[in-house]
Amino acid sequence: MSAPTTGRMPGGAPDVVVLGEVLVELSSLEGLHDGAAFRLGFSGDALNTAAAASAAGAHVALVARVPDDELGDELLARVRQLDVDTSRVIRAPGQHGLYLTHADPDGERAFTYVRRGSAGSQLGTEDLDDSLLSTAGVVVASGIACAISSSAAAAVLHAAQVSGRFVYDPNFRTRLTTSAEASAALRRIAPHAEVITPSWPGETGQLLGLPADTVPQAALTSLTALGAGAVVMTCGPAGAWVSSPAGVEHVPGLPAPRVVDQTGAGDCLTGTLAARLALGDSLVDAVRLATSAAALSVQGQGGTGYVPTLSETRRALVAARPAEELTNR
Repeated sequence: MSAPTTGRMPGGAPDVVVLGEVLVELSSLEGLHDGAAFRLGFSGDALNTAAAASAAGAHVALVARVPDDELGDELLARVRQLDVDTSRVIRAPGQHGLYLTHADPDGERAFTYVRRGSAGSQLGTEDLDDSLLSTAGVVVASGIACAISSSAAAAVLHAAQVSGRFVYDPNFRTRLTTSAEASAALRRIAPHAEVITPSWPGETGQLLGLPADTVPQAALTSLTALGAGAVVMTCGPAGAWVSSPAGVEHVPGLPAPRVVDQTGAGDCLTGTLAARLALGDSLVDAVRLATSAAALSVQGQGGTGYVPTLSETRRALVAARPAEELTNR
């Protein structure tokens, strides 16, 4: 194993630390057929989240394993281009994880993954720096990291236990794990999390085994009972439900200017939320900005094809909300 790569490392602890797997992304606006044209990019929930957090104003450090080869060099060049600190990335031997995706004009997606046994999936607790985790403003990880290997799952739980403020996105993927296993991971981690960000209705219903006729408020009550400090139950274009000690509030969604590809929209929301919490915004104000950023992000092809800046996100929010609703301008 080689030493961690260099990258932006300003003084002081990062505002946000994201841990997980970064993937090679081959995306097409055609179907997945012989002769289809693909765009090479880099994505994965960890990178999408980190990119969004950085664009939202935070100093972000990525903790991941990246193969020590030429493609890995290009991957890290893209991470730096997104203004994400790579000084905690571990270069290691092994293969890249990758996926192929097709986005139709309505933004729906079809994925094919080639990631089993990837270098990134071998992330473990030995790769974590407890002093980094305990001093970071917010630490973020997702259920995808919990699903790709037992060592990565242990790393996520350890990070949740060590960090001062932890945000967990269940990010349930049926191709990676079962609903029972994902639910067990959520229940282990939630008591250590400041915020969890499950999506509604599909993910929440499957993870909690809720009846099909469950209303959002009842689902939110069930999620709150898992023990996290707060719940942000995301609802796609419909916005999000927020449950915290301050009460329950619905944050409306924003219309997307245009939809090219929905890949990474949920990660953009989580990353923006984490950044704004780390930088001192209230939970509801952070969610408002996060839903705005997610709506803007679907204009690009691929997970980091369009990462809105904080000024773009704020302008979109101001245009969509009465000024008196915006308490943190």
